[in-house]
Amino acid sequence: MKKIIITLDGYSSCGKSTLAKQLAAELDYVYIDSGAMYRAITLYFIQNRIDWNNPEEVVQALKNIQLEFVYNPLTGFSEMNLNGENVEQLIREMLVAEKVSEVAAVGAVREFAVAQQQEMGKQKGIVMDGRDIGTTVFPHAELKIFMTAEAAIRVERRFKELYAKNKGITLHEVKENLELRDYIDTNREISPLRKAEDAIILDNSQLSPNEQLKLVLQWVDDAVMVKS
Repeated sequence: MKKIIITLDGYSSCGKSTLAKQLAAELDYVYIDSGAMYRAITLYFIQNRIDWNNPEEVVQALKNIQLEFVYNPLTGFSEMNLNGENVEQLIREMLVAEKVSEVAAVGAVREFAVAQQQEMGKQKGIVMDGRDIGTTVFPHAELKIFMTAEAAIRVERRFKELYAKNKGITLHEVKENLELRDYIDTNREISPLRKAEDAIILDNSQLSPNEQLKLVLQWVDDAVMVKS
């Protein structure tokens, strides 16, 4: 079967990475978590007190950042490594979540990440999720999906994920964070979050993970048939 590029764009906490991992496993594709890349850059900026509003400081800092996905046989997935260190857990913390949309809106940061993402996609057979994958990174991808879900459901999903790691987190904090991220993602000047014209909308508010996977695998089959 010919391999294609599958892009998953959409709002925070719509389950993009969960679906992307499932698809990669089912299809024997490479999963690339673009969000993890931006989170890792954000973590580096925070740890090294980089002012991301200072263009010169950002450009200099990016020269010192090496991002790599390293396969973890225990989890069965590739995990984010920043300058040789596994930061998969650190980049999921609230401190990073609160700042990642700001950092991802910086032009030099996006150029840095997009260049690496496009290099990763040259061999096809990849699944990548993010905000601008189908519009900017891979505008010619064979299958583009735009994921969404009801706001209340997204908040609840995100709260459960964060509460497992931090019992002090509140539903109100999560709601505010998601609303802020949505605003920044959709209003930033460079590569704002938007649906590609040829993307298929997937509202998974009432879909189980298995129902969602079954539906999208059919879309993959259709896209491969067209390519063939």
